[in-house]
Amino acid sequence: MTRLFEYLPKIIWPAIIATIKMLSASLVIGALLGLIVAIILVLTNPSGLSPNRFIYRVLNAIVDAIRSFPAIILIVALTPLTRLIIGTSVGWMAAVVPLTIAAFPAIARLIEHSLLEVDKNVILAAKSFGASNGQIIFKVMFVEATPSIVSNMTFASIQLLANTTLAGAVGAGGLGAVALTYGYQRFDDVMMYAIVFILSVMVLSLQFLGRAIYRILK
Repeated sequence: MTRLFEYLPKIIWPAIIATIKMLSASLVIGALLGLIVAIILVLTNPSGLSPNRFIYRVLNAIVDAIRSFPAIILIVALTPLTRLIIGTSVGWMAAVVPLTIAAFPAIARLIEHSLLEVDKNVILAAKSFGASNGQIIFKVMFVEATPSIVSNMTFASIQLLANTTLAGAVGAGGLGAVALTYGYQRFDDVMMYAIVFILSVMVLSLQFLGRAIYRILK
């Protein structure tokens, strides 16, 4: 227990900050990319506002292909790309690249499903008033689907937090690296359970924030 308090300012706290940075950066970038992909999928869907079977099939296949890879394998496989973009494959900034690529297809699919759940009669009503595709997407579908999107983004952020711990095993730092190096490899159960507790608090905090925003918007 004494070692835990010694590790707190020098090891655990910097690891928490690194994990938050990884999570925040990859979530923001992944959400932006996922949003763009989701809009294209919804528009080009065979029953969408601007059907395009070729674009939909290609983009849909890419999303499914990336989602099929386990996060840890994707992180390792993208190491050359990470070095090319960041200049290194070590550290939290390097981890943002594979974490973002792993996150955006899942986010795109979640947003797509939320948008497709919007009542078709509402969309038809907007069309009858002469609304453009852009107006229907942003002023009708997104407005109606916002609570669902918030709920899905909460799920995505928790999954992304889990992926940051996996990234820690391959040089990204953060809480995952601390749990592996100081907990598992040194057989330090106190350190291991301390990291598990911190991650649990972070997950509960994300869930609480997501539910609070959902209730406000619902």
